[in-house]
Amino acid sequence: MLGDNLRALKSELIINSTSKGVELAILEEGKLVELHRDPGDTPYRVGDIYLGRVRKVMPNLNAGFVDVGYDRDAFLHHSDLGVQYKTQQKWTKLVMTGKLPVSDIEKFKLEPKIEKRGAMKDYVSSSQLVLVQVTKEPISSKGPRLSAEITLPGRFLVLVPFSDKVSLSSRIKSETERKRLKSLIQSIRPPGFGIIVRTVAQEKGSADLHSDLSDLIKRWGELFENLKRAKPGNRILGELNKTNTVLRDVLRPECELIRVNDEKLADEVKTYLISIGSDQADSVKYIKDKDLFNSLSIYRQIKATFGIKVSLQSGAYLIIEQTEAMFVIDVNSGGRKKGASTQEENALQTNIECVEEIARLLRLRDIGGIIAIDFIDMAKREHNKLLTDTMKSAMKGDKAKHNIASPSKFGVMELTRQRVRDVANVQTQDRCPSCNGSGNIQAAILVTDTIKSSLKYFSKGEGHKKITILLHPILEAYLVHGEPIKLFKGWYGSSVRIKWEKELGISLELESNSSMEILEYHLYTDKGEELVVS
Repeated sequence: MLGDNLRALKSELIINSTSKGVELAILEEGKLVELHRDPGDTPYRVGDIYLGRVRKVMPNLNAGFVDVGYDRDAFLHHSDLGVQYKTQQKWTKLVMTGKLPVSDIEKFKLEPKIEKRGAMKDYVSSSQLVLVQVTKEPISSKGPRLSAEITLPGRFLVLVPFSDKVSLSSRIKSETERKRLKSLIQSIRPPGFGIIVRTVAQEKGSADLHSDLSDLIKRWGELFENLKRAKPGNRILGELNKTNTVLRDVLRPECELIRVNDEKLADEVKTYLISIGSDQADSVKYIKDKDLFNSLSIYRQIKATFGIKVSLQSGAYLIIEQTEAMFVIDVNSGGRKKGASTQEENALQTNIECVEEIARLLRLRDIGGIIAIDFIDMAKREHNKLLTDTMKSAMKGDKAKHNIASPSKFGVMELTRQRVRDVANVQTQDRCPSCNGSGNIQAAILVTDTIKSSLKYFSKGEGHKKITILLHPILEAYLVHGEPIKLFKGWYGSSVRIKWEKELGISLELESNSSMEILEYHLYTDKGEELVVS
């Protein structure tokens, strides 16, 4: 297998092109940590910008519902209008009426900022056109979540129109680096725009940052041109496709290899990485393989981590279930750990071991909202503190916003995690083809009685002396070995087939096919003609 011949790299990205779209997996030390799917034609991605029409304002919610072309109205809360909402509305109207000849906003006069704690009805009215951006994809029965504060994200920078602020990611800790970046961005910031500096901008030179900023200004120009001829419900500016979005937002400098199984897609990935000034273009390798996920055993990892029960190598396991209001995770030890002399030590070791796996699964399955984790009870306060600190440390690599609370006196840790798209759902169980999920199937003994009756009819009544039975392997095993009979020195089977051959005076051939239902069967003559009871 391909996966057996290559060492586990520190971090790698696998891009698997299939007939249903593109699958992307991020591996760390060979372990799956993120999974993304790009069907190719998904509308309403996070970051997409639309011209919406307000359907109605709900004062009691301090929000409004906006038609952006989705089958359910999108949700826009007052807190997501942005302080420069009036300015943006004025600019949008002037662009659409052709009164602004250029996209440059250096000299555009700003309107008074809106009150952060104001009322939605004071700024938004029914049938009003608004320029909005998707912040959460449609989830379950809910439409998209919107923001009227438009931003344009790039590889290193985020462009914020109608602002003059320069903000830096809180993940940039070095004070020297923060001062350098702020000074550099202030010198290249275009008038009329604010800039947010992303974490990956650390240690980047002025050429890289200036190139990224130039690309963002071009995208602003595209937005301006598209808005001129836009109609309500139109997408004004689309986000990058999922593959490029993952490359831009998720790909880390420590990624050693990017494997792609489609030659054309591999060239596109290289081109994109070169266009954003990334030095990882050389790490893109085209692998001639129909299904990389299968060759690298990624499907096996998916099956092992997306079920209700997730087992760890030590024997501990997690039960993960989703309710209407939250996710619930139950931690189970599966037995006593080596070196744990007391129940308290065993509980601590199991809980600490499960923390890393839980943090990985939250990121991998994109679980969001309220999450309750029922750890094994621990009596000592210092152990509960250690558990909380370990969870916070394990979640540091998660880019989704999250909050973690200390375990309650019942050992339950509560946390919230930002949810921007529906939870990744992978089917790990198949519905039984015989019982259709009911848990009840016809007893094998009854089916064999039916088969025997048919054989008797065709052998005695129509004179067939050689008959082939096509059936499922499980039913074949039952006919060959029969029900086990306990004798003196072990178990022996009583063959049903041999009994029938002697009793009916015929020769029976058995052929099995695993694609058949468990209790399905067909009878054929020695010439291959199917025998059907009329």
